[in-house]
Amino acid sequence: MGLKFFSKCKKCNTQHFSMFLKKTYYICNKCGVYFRLSPSQRIQMLLDKNSFNEIDGSFSSKNILDFPNYSEKLIKAEKSSSKREAITTGFGEIKGNPVAVAVMNPGFMMGSMGFVVGEKITRLVEYAIERRLAVIMITASGGARMQEGIFSLMQMAKTSSVIRKLNEKKLPFFTLLTDPTTGGVSASFAMLGNVIVAEPEALIGFAGPRVIEQTIGQELPEGFQRSEFLMDHGQIDGIVQREEQRLYFARLLEIHSKRFYMGG
Repeated sequence: MGLKFFSKCKKCNTQHFSMFLKKTYYICNKCGVYFRLSPSQRIQMLLDKNSFNEIDGSFSSKNILDFPNYSEKLIKAEKSSSKREAITTGFGEIKGNPVAVAVMNPGFMMGSMGFVVGEKITRLVEYAIERRLAVIMITASGGARMQEGIFSLMQMAKTSSVIRKLNEKKLPFFTLLTDPTTGGVSASFAMLGNVIVAEPEALIGFAGPRVIEQTIGQELPEGFQRSEFLMDHGQIDGIVQREEQRLYFARLLEIHSKRFYMGG
């Protein structure tokens, strides 16, 4: 996402010195809003130090449909995010527990899902199956990438299919939904986790609230499509504060490893 000395809160407009934000888990100490994070920041917070090994980092999208200005947008996104695609995948450890990890990148075309994103997820899960590893997916996406048309929409089925294979091998798939998780991502792999948790006040849903209101002709309830609303209506399993996520997932992995060792 580029080097910045100051970051402004999107809610209260407070300017924060970026070095100090790291100590507060990138949470505004005035209003409590969660800043959106890059894959590197997520990995640094969640995984053991120097344990992460990225795979398929050289993969990048092409303008396969010759969509106007798409090539230029890809170049701009790569420069601004310092990443070649909207997801980072690899292997690492959380408190000594080995795990496969995928982290979506809101700084790259709002984490939109195109062919390469679907391919990287599929390859990661296939590697996890080979190595008998659990998978953690951290989502942050505006949905399918419209510049890739049907090729983007096909990734919903592709990723869902490979996650089914993971489940058939009795390997867990854990998802952490962050702000925002919408569109084709929420309609596919994001909501397929064996355990689905979210960050506080994250926007989670398929269509946006305004689109839904216009479609049904009714005013939506307060907090609709936010983590707390989904939790109250049984659509997610929990809301996990950012400072607690590392320990939370370490415990899930420990439970899985004991179950697997005991033949469960």
